Amino acid sequence: MVFQRGGCVYILTNKLNKVLYTGVTADIVSRIWEHKNKIYPNSFTSKYNCDKLVYYLFYTHIEEAIAA
Repeated sequence: MVFQRGGCVYILTNKLNKVLYTGVTADIVSRIWEHKNKIYPNSFTSKYNCDKLVYYLFYTHIEEAIAA
């Protein structure tokens, strides 16, 4: 039996809504927490302060989210 995990496509922006970032994750809650807390300080989202979630869409299979 193969365990399949769902996933989300999400879009973040910064405080002034000037920058957009699109990502894919299997755990939206943890991933947004990582963005807000700048866990990866050299990342695009940290550099441009993208931590405001403006859109997400859940897919049953992570492969669908990646393809989207």
